Amino acid sequence: MAKKILVVDDEKLIVKGIRYSLEQDDLKVDCAYDGEEGLEMARSQKYDMILLDLMLPKIDGMQVCQQIREFSNVPIIMLTAKSDDMDKILGLEYGADDYVTKPFNILELKARIKAIMRRSGQSVPQDETNRKLVEVRDLKLNCDSRRVYIAGKEINLTAKEFDVLELLALNPNKVYSRENLLNLVWGYEYPGDVRTVDVHIRRLREKIEKNPSEPDYVHTKWGVGYYFQD
Repeated sequence: MAKKILVVDDEKLIVKGIRYSLEQDDLKVDCAYDGEEGLEMARSQKYDMILLDLMLPKIDGMQVCQQIREFSNVPIIMLTAKSDDMDKILGLEYGADDYVTKPFNILELKARIKAIMRRSGQSVPQDETNRKLVEVRDLKLNCDSRRVYIAGKEINLTAKEFDVLELLALNPNKVYSRENLLNLVWGYEYPGDVRTVDVHIRRLREKIEKNPSEPDYVHTKWGVGYYFQD
């Protein structure tokens, strides 16, 4: 079944170009031209990926992203003409999975989409096939369904937050440097820096830890990196 992508951008020529290019790869593409329309489509339909412009009429992209995260963990790539690093961090703070600055090469955008879809659809590495389920204290992580529960309540993680948690939980007590996590989860070609990892770890702790400042699961090894304590 064809993957379904929602493109939310008020620049109709850009939307037209993205749509045409993605449809050449047998992807189904829906389009919205303002924040309200995009948010309503995200609520009413199921998508495999959302491409979301930062500067939108009615509701800006950051707010749309934040509101989508209240009901969905669909992967989101932010599109923006702004290249400032703080904008990138803010985009990730609001739950975006990746960030592409305009003007972008459509081949690069397609590569980012495919990489995120591939990671989102993965369960665990082949040599970990006997470890589909991780249960530690109140936390239950199902690698096949990509769902996480704390004390029986499902926790809504973004694709990247799940990827980070899955990697750490499947390798308990192994310390990963921020550089290693960036390369393993985002890929060696990812143009961002290690602050991306810190943002995601903080967001992850806010969702799964009773007290994020004194975590039970995802710990910091000062001066080294992060690890999952079983």
